[in-house]
Amino acid sequence: MRVTRSKRLLVFIFLLSSFWSYDAFAQISKTREELERQKAEIQAKLREFDAILRQTTATKKESIGSLNAVTRQFQAQTRLVNTLDREVKVLDTEIRETEAKINQLERDLKELKAEYSRMIYNTSKLNRNLSIVAFVFSSTNFNQLYMRLKYLKQYTDSRKQQAEQIEKVTAQLAEERVQLDARKADKVQILAEAQEERKKLEALRKEQQVIVNSLTKKERTIKSQITATKKQQQQLEAMIRAAIEEEIRLAEAAAAKANSTATKRPDSSMPMTPEVAALSSSFAGNRGRLPWPVETGFITQTYGDHPHPTLRGITVPSDGINIRTQPNSTVRTVFDGVVAKVASMPGYGETVLIKHGEYYTLYSKLSSTSVKTGQTVKSKDVIGKVATNSDGEAEIHFQTWKGLQKMDPASWISSR
Repeated sequence: MRVTRSKRLLVFIFLLSSFWSYDAFAQISKTREELERQKAEIQAKLREFDAILRQTTATKKESIGSLNAVTRQFQAQTRLVNTLDREVKVLDTEIRETEAKINQLERDLKELKAEYSRMIYNTSKLNRNLSIVAFVFSSTNFNQLYMRLKYLKQYTDSRKQQAEQIEKVTAQLAEERVQLDARKADKVQILAEAQEERKKLEALRKEQQVIVNSLTKKERTIKSQITATKKQQQQLEAMIRAAIEEEIRLAEAAAAKANSTATKRPDSSMPMTPEVAALSSSFAGNRGRLPWPVETGFITQTYGDHPHPTLRGITVPSDGINIRTQPNSTVRTVFDGVVAKVASMPGYGETVLIKHGEYYTLYSKLSSTSVKTGQTVKSKDVIGKVATNSDGEAEIHFQTWKGLQKMDPASWISSR
């Protein structure tokens, strides 16, 4: 009976330790690894922000562009602080789970030692009353002799297993205590890091408010700038539409020829040869994976209509995205294609429109271009350099189109 009870105890402790180790901590470790990955990505983005914005410190002015940049910084800094807070919560959970596991192991160890002591005591009692040899050979028949030998073997094995399990639980207990100390140290470090990042967040909030207050006083000037910008956007859109319409007209004229291999699919904006259709399909298949038109940078203006950051009731439209980058950065095409148009546009500077089958990408706010209309380009080929405006901001404007339909460029380029 005593041997059976010891075995049940050993099995129970083994199963409990295995379950706790795998189930309780696997998910927590995965969550923390994910948070560490997110933290590293945000910190890399913030370093990129700092590197780019440091270039314009000397010429920095309180403008919508600078407000957008600080706002993006503030958003990224907020995400970092929130990530650190979540990491502290995960560590708190890990600490509680580890402490609970330590308490359970201590109870298990106490029970194992108590059971082992009872086994030693019972053996010593047996030895006092009767020797092992006498106990075995005092059997009245062969069957009793066999059962006594079997019992002694089981008892010896059980004692050995009990001793091994005590060693194992003791080692596991020591390991858990080391892990607990490490997690507590990690928590102290992350709390200190979070405190520092909150200071940076507050500094960005104050900087953001200073710019907002300054721009609010310039309402008339800003409204005039918005009117001029909208006119420039309309001129840019008219140029794009005219260029795409011309490409469609040429494609339809070529398809009308007797020996043409071009066909028009129901979902297509124009007839395409097999080669052009393959290029178009390849471009579409790379949605979300296209390289950025500049090597480093961050988006300061997203696609679509947005409320003005300082003027109530004013909506600012955007047909593409603005990417802030290093001054004099090279601009590159995001996919294979053919240059459909090179132009100089009011408010947008040098502009390049590239055709990728029935898809188009637009690159504007360039200081110079290095391609010409009709030229074939490959992905990441340099097509020009980004311009720096009067506020010291180096920013490229990027658009994507399918035929005459505008699309959100952020959904096409890879995430950062």
